Amino acid sequence: MSPYFDDDGTKVYPDMYPKPGLCLVCKKVGKSDEELLCNLNRLDQRKEIDFKCGTFEPIEKSNR
Repeated sequence: MSPYFDDDGTKVYPDMYPKPGLCLVCKKVGKSDEELLCNLNRLDQRKEIDFKCGTFEPIEKSNR
């Protein structure tokens, strides 16, 4: 994956940071059209204790 650059111009690789638990249960995870915004949101909050996402949508459980 190509790096992003933070405000100081430092290269930041999204794959080097673990995805927050909220992302793992979001239906947008892995969708290429959402990847850029999700990565930027995660990178922006990478040093925060609590992760927040205003566009979170839970994965729907199937009724089997």
